[in-house]
Amino acid sequence: MGLVSVYMLGNKNKWGFIVFALSNVIWIYLGLMMMSSVGMAVGNFIFMVINIRGFIHWGKMDEDHKPAN
Repeated sequence: MGLVSVYMLGNKNKWGFIVFALSNVIWIYLGLMMMSSVGMAVGNFIFMVINIRGFIHWGKMDEDHKPAN
């Protein structure tokens, strides 16, 4: 899923952030339940927050770069 989201973001598709966030949720689960790695879970939680922030701010970037009438 991570590679798909990087591809989507490279094509300027903001939904890549959501795919990345879903990937992070899977890695949080794997880190806690399968690998007993709190560090992996915490790191992916931080990445997930950054991805959600990117999704939210994507639209704001479009509004800031609109030409003046």
